[in-house]
Amino acid sequence: MPSTPRPLRKLGFLTIGLFDEADPRRGHESTLEIIELGERLGFDSAWLRHRHLQYGISSPVAVMAAASQRTRRIELGTAVIPLGWENPLRLAEDLATVDILSGGRINPGVSVGPPMHYDEVKGALYPDTADVEDFSYERVRRLLDLVRGKPASDFSGVQGFEVFSDRVQPHSPGLGRRLWYGGGSLSSARWAGEHGMNFLTSSVVKAEGSEGPYDFAEIQLSHIRAFRAAHPDGEAARVSQGLVVIPTDSASPQQRAKYEEYAAKRTPRTASPQGPARLMFAPDIVGTSQEIADRLHAHAAFREVDEVAFALPFTFEHEDYVQILTDMATKLGPALGWRPGA
Repeated sequence: MPSTPRPLRKLGFLTIGLFDEADPRRGHESTLEIIELGERLGFDSAWLRHRHLQYGISSPVAVMAAASQRTRRIELGTAVIPLGWENPLRLAEDLATVDILSGGRINPGVSVGPPMHYDEVKGALYPDTADVEDFSYERVRRLLDLVRGKPASDFSGVQGFEVFSDRVQPHSPGLGRRLWYGGGSLSSARWAGEHGMNFLTSSVVKAEGSEGPYDFAEIQLSHIRAFRAAHPDGEAARVSQGLVVIPTDSASPQQRAKYEEYAAKRTPRTASPQGPARLMFAPDIVGTSQEIADRLHAHAAFREVDEVAFALPFTFEHEDYVQILTDMATKLGPALGWRPGA
């Protein structure tokens, strides 16, 4: 039997922050304006994608720092920081600093694995250690320990006129409970639960097992349940779902046509597992807020979450995002049972 849908408690959105190489400031400013709009509309959270050597946000921690000084309430997250590009100790310092500056509002999401195109970039990224770098869950565990205040050094105390700490400074006490793992496999879901993290599940999952048919929603549901079964908080463990939804309530005819064309081009990849990793993609959902709500209420995985970070399409214009976010907050959120500040 299907589960009873959980009322939607937290409404968030996710953006990639695209920019023109010739004018990168304009794209970054657009991202900050969208986050400010999200706060005015009552969104609970705004999340940033992470893109290296592309024309999207390469430094979401820096962008979160800027956004934290232009907002007061909205939570700021990353979905996700690929830790293969990061030194966990340095990242822990940056995250704690921004969390302090934001008043305890950041939600860092991370993932593991080798960087994309590693053979092409490893000479610049790890010129001396490329063949011995560890891209396993151990890299996440190191970050967790450092953020949660475990020692980073064997030395603390006074040396001359300087005072040294043996743990990351500044220390932000609540940050350790706001770390998320972005995963698309059963093993990732279980690992995140066992280590007391929160879990980000997106529009991409792995089709595990040798026999189909494969149903995206059922695969995602199995990940959510495996995560909560392994987590100390059980059914109360936090999960956020990140599907692509595009409400059209106030869209112009031209915008509706563009949105439908965008989704149609991406639909063929949703029919079967893709590539050696056997990835399953969720269909983008385009329609009125009521139509989207009806489809989500029938989605097996959505029925078991009470937080979302709906992903904004990558290639739209600023005014399109304004329309989409406005409809999400004023039409779609209420249709899903959400209320601002609830």
